[in-house]
Amino acid sequence: MARTLLPGQRAELFVADVAAGTLRLVYRSDRMLFEAPNWTPDGRFLVVNADGGLWRLPADGTAGPEPVDLAGVPPVNNDHLVLPSGAGYLVSADDGHIHLVDGRGGARRVTDSKEPARAFRHFLHGVSADGTTIAYVGTERADGDDWALRRVFTRALTGGPDVLVGDGFSPADGPEFGPDGMLYLNSEVGTGTAQLFRCAPDGSGLVRLTDDDRVNWFPHPSPDGRHLAYVSFPPGTAGHPENVDVLVRLCAPDGTGVRDVAAVFGGQGTMNVPSWAPDSERFAFVAYPAG
Repeated sequence: MARTLLPGQRAELFVADVAAGTLRLVYRSDRMLFEAPNWTPDGRFLVVNADGGLWRLPADGTAGPEPVDLAGVPPVNNDHLVLPSGAGYLVSADDGHIHLVDGRGGARRVTDSKEPARAFRHFLHGVSADGTTIAYVGTERADGDDWALRRVFTRALTGGPDVLVGDGFSPADGPEFGPDGMLYLNSEVGTGTAQLFRCAPDGSGLVRLTDDDRVNWFPHPSPDGRHLAYVSFPPGTAGHPENVDVLVRLCAPDGTGVRDVAAVFGGQGTMNVPSWAPDSERFAFVAYPAG
């Protein structure tokens, strides 16, 4: 079921200008809980999810969100992408699968059926620059726990097997391709708490990028390769919950030079998917102030 706003709560969509160090409020709603902004390749529109669907709005804030036709795909969650070509969307749906929506009224399921139903669920996070390969988290049931395994996989968009990246680095999340062809993700490997990592698409060369007492999620590499944007939760946070005080941060691709961009009430939904404008000068995030 789609998330809803708490009484008195708002969803606020911001665009951060990296060089100027400014924040611009693009859209605010006290009725629609929207999440996970990303951009169309021409930089003109932002795409968010809300109410089980996708919505598109001008990045300059001149109009409100308009629904995207998902061509009969089941309700979607906040793991979605715009194809690098701009010709459609990739979405993670509530059926546990990834679907491609071609933007012309058609759609197809990208991932295979698994039995028993929902034993393996796909949560999309990245697509390669050439649009041929997707990266996602695959969750599997073990010992009665639906979320016991949370591993990183890649897959050819045209079909083929789920390819485990290294040993999957469970529990892991947020795998995205950087312009260097590497994967950026968060994992608890060797840390006991979520930190940011980088590795090759085959899982080799795993490097830890952050090393602090905070809980760091969803590294988003800028298209020019100069920055990572991410969400940093308070020390001791379990998972990536909603409605907590978090920091939106930037660092270099090697994890150095960490700086705070904004302190917001948010977390889940604030910045789950690639959030950079194509010019690498701006990125988007959502805050959920209450009261």
